[in-house]
Amino acid sequence: MNTIFYGIEDLFVNVLLAPFDALRAMESWWGANSLNWIFIFIGFVAFIYWMLQLKKFNDNGEENKEVSAHSYL
Repeated sequence: MNTIFYGIEDLFVNVLLAPFDALRAMESWWGANSLNWIFIFIGFVAFIYWMLQLKKFNDNGEENKEVSAHSYL
């Protein structure tokens, strides 16, 4: 039974998370944090898209702004 758990450990530590060990061992701060910068960029693009969609619905007058617009209010 322990071999199953050791197999799962080996899969995650030596295969799936190995690229993160390589990033951690880099000498360059920018290189080591490149994955973080990619995630920040994706989040920034998603935030801009979300704001543009909210503006589109607001300009069309489709947004219900009444106090009782939601049942939980």
